[in-house]
Amino acid sequence: MPDNYAIADQFSLLSKLMDIHQENSFKAKSYGSTAFSIEKLPLQLKTIPKEQIASLKGIGDSAARKIIEILETGKLLALEELIAKTPEGVLEMMQIKGIGPKKISTIWKEMGIEGLGELLYACNENRLLLYKGFGEKTQKNVKEAIVFYFRHQGHFLYADIETYALHMQEVLTSQFKGNKLMLCGDFVRQMPTLEKLCWVTDCSVPQITAFLEDNGFETTAITEEMLNAKGIENVLLEFQFSQTDQIQKRSFILNGSAAFVEEWLNQYPTSLNDMQTDQDAFIAASINYIPSFLREDPAIIERAIKGSVMDVVQPTDIKSIIHSHSDWSDGSNTIEEMAKACIDKGFEYMVISDHSKSAFYANGLTEERVKAQHQYIDELNRKYAPFKIFKSIESDILNDGSLDYSDNLLGTFDLVIASVHSNLKMSQEKAMQRVMTAIENPFTTILGHPTGRLLLSRKGYPLDHEKIIDACIANKVVIEINAHPRRLDLDWTWVARAQEKGALLSINPDAHNIEGYNDIRYGTLAAQKGGLKKENNLSSFSLQDFEAYLKG
Repeated sequence: MPDNYAIADQFSLLSKLMDIHQENSFKAKSYGSTAFSIEKLPLQLKTIPKEQIASLKGIGDSAARKIIEILETGKLLALEELIAKTPEGVLEMMQIKGIGPKKISTIWKEMGIEGLGELLYACNENRLLLYKGFGEKTQKNVKEAIVFYFRHQGHFLYADIETYALHMQEVLTSQFKGNKLMLCGDFVRQMPTLEKLCWVTDCSVPQITAFLEDNGFETTAITEEMLNAKGIENVLLEFQFSQTDQIQKRSFILNGSAAFVEEWLNQYPTSLNDMQTDQDAFIAASINYIPSFLREDPAIIERAIKGSVMDVVQPTDIKSIIHSHSDWSDGSNTIEEMAKACIDKGFEYMVISDHSKSAFYANGLTEERVKAQHQYIDELNRKYAPFKIFKSIESDILNDGSLDYSDNLLGTFDLVIASVHSNLKMSQEKAMQRVMTAIENPFTTILGHPTGRLLLSRKGYPLDHEKIIDACIANKVVIEINAHPRRLDLDWTWVARAQEKGALLSINPDAHNIEGYNDIRYGTLAAQKGGLKKENNLSSFSLQDFEAYLKG
């Protein structure tokens, strides 16, 4: 039978969920008080005759019936029903310090957010500030609490773990100057998310063990060939032990997908013998070098036989900031501040694409504000020429697939980015109808974050990618690779197919502040995995070429 604390926990959770679901506030408060009373009882409820429970201090008839139900069944039906009606991500919000049931209710019911990843993304876009009860301090505290929570879940975005990985590599190299420690695996392959960092080393097990113990790491698994450990950052570190002359071979095997490595060994079974550098395998096979980030699809081997595969887009190939938000909607900086930052970083032009009117949660622009913003951009363009700010909008794709605003107003923009932001729970049929209609709209220039996913937080709505790619090509619509580390949408696995078919893509930061420009790097890393070439990336176009493309 459950003890008093377990019973009190059920009443406490019932009280909180009732508040979240905006049910009877009097009853919710009463059940919260009951939980407090149960915790203070001097005797265990399971030892008290059931007919006497209602007479206990702080326990009434209604609460007594529920206590008896828990004692007899171990469950509370009213609580089970509420849990069943609550999205898992909303339940998870209750673990975050600084947001109680009332705020969670607002986040879910009013903001339409159903997960911590979405909530963190909303904090980064300053969306919480638009709602009652959420000031800058609260938003900052919520953001920090979510980051702390995610850090302890053991699954990380590449962008969140990159600095730590490189720092650990420096520390290990400095500590073991006479040994080899090669960072390998998913990090080297530029995977968007990672569950561990992996090294191949010729250090001994006692050497690594002593280092970890001295630096506060906890060993979680150890054999003669491998050691796993975690530090306060909760990142899983894996050390694979090898003879010095086998390190390059082992790292090669770890730095490609299982399918790639299997095909490589089938074709070139002796190429990994006597490796001194990563390039030696390719020299032995007499084919062009394939970087680790492209060692995914075995078909890349045939491409490398025929020619170089190194002609992928680089961060330095990006000439512009396409898709950015200012303080006119949910950004942090003025358009002028963002333009100055672009100029300072050497970009040739910027596309300002604040949210459209249906995005009330993001302070979307009304028709009047659109016209005022266009006048302001004209002034800035005169001031900062030859740098140019293009007038755009990130138009919500509405439920029927139409875009915000009339055709007359849509025609005043230099380009339109069309994105789905609301009602994301759709069948594939509904999602396809909605997105295809938007693609076929003559005013749509770019399809923004095509699936709406948030990595580690929210799956994208289901799309038939082949049909979407074909439709974008047919309607001269660019497919965005949203560079925000939590989006990276279009996923890299579809980039090669889109490029092969003839689609034009665009690495866009979706920047909500000047710092957001740095996300271009992560979008580029993802695009590289798909083999994207700079000539097939719209944001690599020069100003002159971009203007020519828009005139089309």
